[in-house]
Amino acid sequence: QVQLVESGGGLVQAGGSLRLSCAASGSIFSIDTMGWYRQAPGKQRELVATITTRGSINYADSVKGRFTISRDNAKKAVYLQMNILKPEDTAIYYCNADLVRRWFDTAVNYWGQGTQVTVSS
Repeated sequence: QVQLVESGGGLVQAGGSLRLSCAASGSIFSIDTMGWYRQAPGKQRELVATITTRGSINYADSVKGRFTISRDNAKKAVYLQMNILKPEDTAIYYCNADLVRRWFDTAVNYWGQGTQVTVSS
């Protein structure tokens, strides 16, 4: 069974840092775009950052200069280094990836189960 598993969330004071990790497991031929999204209470899920196979990166304006996305294709993993965290960064963070299971398949979009990030003021 193919799945994305996140880790690294937690409680941190404003100004602090956290690093999220997400690893894909199961029978996977390749991974296209990977990314992170977040959903705060009462709000819609929003994009945080994405990274393509070739390393092209896109950030939400609200996290530019503070968050860094990276990936390790050999480990089928994506990371999010979050610095200078603010209370408004509090949310459930979800890993997202376009996974190709067999060489002749098209990519299918998958979500992780989410990891809670809480930033106290």
